Order: sequence, then structure tokens, then C-alpha cells
Amino acid sequence: MKNIVSDIGLYFRMIKLHFRCCTVYRGWSLMLLQTLFVVVTDPISVILLFLRFGDIGEWSVEKIILVYALAVASFGLAESFFRGLDYFPWRMVRTGNFDRLLLRPRPLILQAASSVFHLHRLPRPLTALAAVFWSLSRQGVVFTARNALILLSALLGGFIMYCGVFTLTSGLSFFTVKGLDWIYILTNASYQVVRCPEPYIPRTLKGMFSFLLPVLFISFYPAAAICGWGYPAWKAYLALPAGATFFMLSVIVWKIGVRHYTSTGS
Repeated sequence: MKNIVSDIGLYFRMIKLHFRCCTVYRGWSLMLLQTLFVVVTDPISVILLFLRFGDIGEWSVEKIILVYALAVASFGLAESFFRGLDYFPWRMVRTGNFDRLLLRPRPLILQAASSVFHLHRLPRPLTALAAVFWSLSRQGVVFTARNALILLSALLGGFIMYCGVFTLTSGLSFFTVKGLDWIYILTNASYQVVRCPEPYIPRTLKGMFSFLLPVLFISFYPAAAICGWGYPAWKAYLALPAGATFFMLSVIVWKIGVRHYTSTGS
């Protein structure tokens, strides 16, 4: 337990150093504004469609934004605090820099995850969280302890799940020695899927984003339980177990990759 606490403390010290380095550059505030603009304008197309054509049955723009924002917030947190593994194939494997990590008596995943931190990525999760509370307020949802627990579980489960996606990508890069473009189906494309109401998602995609990558369990079902949309409430409590299961499977792939790592030479 003492070693785990020490490793986590080291991770946050590394993130703190990266944070201070980011603020040294004079243009860091402009980078924040740039990302904020992109994040805010991303769901504009959905909002405009609803303004032009109205609700889709019982699905209003507030409901869609809630589900979408939960997924984006989870992805944004993982992208902010696990960015090192997103860049891992290029920064560590292809350059051979992973050899240095092997020499240090610290967990490899934490070392890799804390190797990169971009301050300008933070507006994504913060804006998404603001959208979550805006949507709940617009729907008149009472923020009870139960709803807070479901919301926290969804965010934590989603964060762990997307960390698993980055870990999976890094584990596979030991064999491919480069990034995998198709993996973006599990990142940026995954939270775009939930712009569509769950009943209208094709069965194949619904199965993929429920059991292969549990995006619906960390976004739609928690939102349905909090707002009372008539779906089984127990599905909302699967966010954290589903995210943790996906992460553990990704760690297995990572460990297999580490065992087969032979460096890139010089």
C-alpha cells in the first residue's frame, strides 16, 4: 500500500512539473481559448438540427447534450491525465525511449502516462461538466445523493475506460511499432455515437459500444437513471465495473507487449 501511495504521489508530482512548464510559455492562455472554442462549437450542429426540426420523439436537445457531455467529460479527463500513453507509440516505442523507463523502479504505465501533459486539453472536460449540469438544470432534475453517486461513478468509470483505450493502443504498438489509426474509433468516434438517441442507434453499433467498448454504460444509462427515462436503473451502476474491466483487459495486452519488447536499436 505504501508503494502504491508513493507511485501515485510521484505521478502527480510529474503532472505538476508539466503544468508549470506549460504556464511558462506566454501563449498558453491563447491555447486554452483555442481548445475552448473547438469544444464549444463541436455540438453546434446537433443544437442547430434540433432548433430547426424540433425534438425527435421524446428526445430533446437537453437529453442528447447530457449523454454526449458525460462521454466527452470522461474522454477529456483521460486525454488530460493519461496523455502520455496516447503519444506512447511515437515518443517511446519508435524512438527507443522506452528503454529508459525500464531502468527505473517505478510502474511503467504511470511513468508513460505522466510523460506528457497538455494544459490546453483541460477545457474539454471542464466544458463538458458545465454542459452536464446545464442539461440537468434544464430538465429540472433534483441533485440527490443517489444522482451524485451515479454521476460520479459514470465519470470515474468513463475516465478509467478511456485510460484503458490509451493503454490498449500502447500495448499494441509494441508489435506494430507505430500508432494505429483505427483505434480512433474507440476514442473520438466513440463519444460522437452518443449524439444519436440510444433507441435509434443501429443494433451492431449498440452492441459494439455496450460490450466491446462500454460507452453507453458510462454515458446513456447513467443519464437515463438520473433523469428517469424508463430504463433499468441497475445498468447505471455498471459504469465503474465496466470501465475497470476494460482497463484490466487493456493492461493484460500492455504486459504482453512489454514482454515482447526488444527495443528499436540505434
